[in-house]
Amino acid sequence: METAAPSAVIVAIDGPSGTGKSSTSKAVAAKLGLRYLDTGAQYRAITWWMISNGVDTDDPQAIAVASGKPAIVSGTDPAAPTITVDGLDASGPIRTREVTSKVSAVSAVPEVRTLITELQRTIAAAAADEGGIVVEGRDIGTTVLPDADLKIFLTASAEARAARRSGELRGKEATDLAATREALIKRDAADSGRKTSPLAKADDAVEVDTTELTLDQVIECVVTLVEEKRAGAGRK
Repeated sequence: METAAPSAVIVAIDGPSGTGKSSTSKAVAAKLGLRYLDTGAQYRAITWWMISNGVDTDDPQAIAVASGKPAIVSGTDPAAPTITVDGLDASGPIRTREVTSKVSAVSAVPEVRTLITELQRTIAAAAADEGGIVVEGRDIGTTVLPDADLKIFLTASAEARAARRSGELRGKEATDLAATREALIKRDAADSGRKTSPLAKADDAVEVDTTELTLDQVIECVVTLVEEKRAGAGRK
């Protein structure tokens, strides 16, 4: 008797910065043979393009006019996710402090969100034919993929998030915990308060507080949730 292939599954993982979304999402996708999409990298990519091309990131109208110009391509292999802008590898440049400080303003512009949201939906639809995908961001379960099979919202205390984020910074990008915590709280306020697709937990999302959990424990928790969802879909 042959074992049926696992059902395709679309997983939306949301939450603020520093909750472990990227590390968790990539690991879960790799363990379960799913594709992976870091939507935050796409917003960082368009922000980097704006900065590099002299667009005033404090001018929403200028951002809106330029938003359709860059060609952003995201690779969805969880073992080696890639992102290019106009054919150039942007994986390094999009992680600078300058991009981090400006990405909330750029991503709040409705024209930017509309373009990137459509790109994300296209990628997710294509991945449905490859077993499924884990999509992580801030508005995936509420706006981008409201019909996702499984929605997860990761949270953690500001102190825990600051410690994790500081640990990711190196060299001239390194900063102290207090400054990192302040920057995270400011980013939370900007993302949660924007009019278009704010950071929010979907009503049907499973909340996972990662404050006291190791990364491996968070991954195990999410893998279990996905496997249960797959099993349930297979019985229907």
